[in-house]
Amino acid sequence: MSLLSDFFNRKKSNFLKKIEIFAPISGEIINIEDVPDVVFSKKIVGDGIAIKPSGNKMLSPINGTIGRILESKHAFSILSEDGVELFVHFGIDTVKLKGEGFKQIAQNNQKVKIGDTIILCDLNVLEKKARSILTPVVISNMENFKKIEKSSGSIIAGETIIMSLYN
Repeated sequence: MSLLSDFFNRKKSNFLKKIEIFAPISGEIINIEDVPDVVFSKKIVGDGIAIKPSGNKMLSPINGTIGRILESKHAFSILSEDGVELFVHFGIDTVKLKGEGFKQIAQNNQKVKIGDTIILCDLNVLEKKARSILTPVVISNMENFKKIEKSSGSIIAGETIIMSLYN
């Protein structure tokens, strides 16, 4: 192997693969540390961002397979084709609503693409009855990635990149 090809091979291994995570709901990005629940704010279940929602559709943020939509329809897990384990949790203490304000569209184990509708939300009901509507979006297997870049500002569901992971 020549010195030049050795240089390029070594150089190539330093490049990280970038995986983009799209907004599952429209709104405004909030720091995960500002979520009024220690499970999220202390990153116990993973690192990520939170969204103050303005939209009523929870969409798939990645291409992958839905792991589980919780019975109360307020949260879902999804495994991406790239091995990202993602968890989207609408609001805080929304499990207590037992599905009120949510309509499930997708099914467990369903293959989804970025932008596919998973759950519809009634924001009027949820703003009145939930402790908070801040919606954490967390990566539950961060140990598999070298770096996370988080976006900020206003976002559009299925269109805006909210996080980029590198491995």
